[in-house]
Amino acid sequence: MKNSNTLYLAYGSNLNLEQMGYRCPYARVLGPTEMSGHRLLFRGSRRGAVATVEPDGSGEGLAVPALLWEITPRCEEALDQYEGWPRFYRKEAVTVPLNGKPVEAMVYIMNSGHGFGSPSDGYLNTIREGYDSAGFDTAFLDRAVDVSEELALEEDRLWIEETKLIETGQFHWW
Repeated sequence: MKNSNTLYLAYGSNLNLEQMGYRCPYARVLGPTEMSGHRLLFRGSRRGAVATVEPDGSGEGLAVPALLWEITPRCEEALDQYEGWPRFYRKEAVTVPLNGKPVEAMVYIMNSGHGFGSPSDGYLNTIREGYDSAGFDTAFLDRAVDVSEELALEEDRLWIEETKLIETGQFHWW
């Protein structure tokens, strides 16, 4: 078990101060920041997807709003359990700005293999409350939901096309 505190970057439901206060009562908010070069998406299931971040290849200079927390080892254990670490989410180290200076923080990022989808209303409202309390623009959150839903439809369309090719014998594995 670790003995020192960790800087933790929250971009989803852990932006919600009440939720974090319940789960991690000894955590302390250090301030708002952003994860540049990434985009916020929702993956996991079609109608109960959860937040993740992925590198943004669009070249648009996107950045995901986030809160930087200082968490205790006990907080990290609680977050590990909540996030399904290491099966559902993995931990990565990222460098983000805090008060104009770069700091290294731990962030949970969803493991590959999970399709796009829509978050539940309750989950989305939990994140929205976090956005509101941090002063983040909720239009960014709404756009992430829209993009994830569009990508889920595209996944469905591709699956249907592939299934038709297999059924008609037009799909070859080699």
